[in-house]
Amino acid sequence: MDAAVQPAPQAETQRAQRRKWLVILTVSLIVLAVLAALWWMIFARGYESTDDAYVAGDVANVMPQVSGTVISIGADETDLVQAGQELIRLDGTDARIALQDAEQQLARAVRQTRTVFANRDQLRAVVGQRRSDLARAQSDFDRRKNLAKTGAVSSEEVGHAQDALNAARDALTAAERNLAAGIALVGHTNVADNPDVRAAATQVEKAWVAQQRLSVKAPVSGYVAKRNVQLGDHIAPGAPLMTIVPLDRLRVEANFKEVQLDRMRIGQAVKVVSDLYGSRVEYQGTVVGLGMGTGAAFALLPAQNATGNWIKVVQRVPVRISLKPEELKAHPLRIGLSTRVKVNVHDDSGPQLAQSPPQQPVLSTAAYDLDHAEVLARIAQIIRDNSTEGTATD
Repeated sequence: MDAAVQPAPQAETQRAQRRKWLVILTVSLIVLAVLAALWWMIFARGYESTDDAYVAGDVANVMPQVSGTVISIGADETDLVQAGQELIRLDGTDARIALQDAEQQLARAVRQTRTVFANRDQLRAVVGQRRSDLARAQSDFDRRKNLAKTGAVSSEEVGHAQDALNAARDALTAAERNLAAGIALVGHTNVADNPDVRAAATQVEKAWVAQQRLSVKAPVSGYVAKRNVQLGDHIAPGAPLMTIVPLDRLRVEANFKEVQLDRMRIGQAVKVVSDLYGSRVEYQGTVVGLGMGTGAAFALLPAQNATGNWIKVVQRVPVRISLKPEELKAHPLRIGLSTRVKVNVHDDSGPQLAQSPPQQPVLSTAAYDLDHAEVLARIAQIIRDNSTEGTATD
């Protein structure tokens, strides 16, 4: 009988151990839950993260401004190019001929204008002569009219003098009208300022600009991402030839759920990890803007929710995140790479929208600027070589 009762203390001991471990497990779970709640309240709730984020950036298209045949290609894909560097050279035969023709037209216009000025001066001399003729005819008429009273001359001679006076007066009127027409052609200008000469000079400048644009230059510094042109291609203005990506201006476009945007503000700090380098490289970014609509709103085919079968889908809004140029230089990225971002939303006192317009251009280039001093000097030389006239006067 003692042997039958013997297992009872052992069972009690096992139950006590089980209760002990259950208590320890329960306490551990409670502690972990409390720690997790504290971690979420103190730390995790101050961050919003997503892995729906990709590297984006500016893409500068290289396009010609004039048509022509490609005779030289200065850079290929993956090459580094500098702003203003020649990338494409077009055949310049037609442009050279057009410039020569415009210069000849300018020289012809200058000579024709000289002729107009010379005619004006000749008409002035004619008017002076006609005035002298009128004065002489008036004097003859007055003398004969006085002599006619004494009978020294006949009335026939007086009539002839009257006819001569009328003819001289008509000749002066015609000469003055011709002079007025000549003055109207030249106005108060000289040869260089004449409208016809200026119009021809404009055509010379236009032809010179077209010749300069045979050299297609890089608008920005960066890397050639795509080349669409081959030697011998005949291209038209606006045709895409190359694509240049400035890697120092890359950014991240992170698509956050709409429920994550309540505390997101411009200026908040962002940690960015790229799949290219993994967690060993962490970029320090900044929120610079929140999108003005969801991705579905700006899609090529927006969603049509006014249907009988409708399922609510959480929408995402793109958030633009800037990256530091020095970090991009140390660890270059590529457009389209996947990233993971975490936004620190502890400080949500900033604005959600930009408060003022940009004070400076977002992007600008001086690659297309031309120094017109050369062509202006050439125009002035052509005018000098074909004109000896000074400033005109009435």
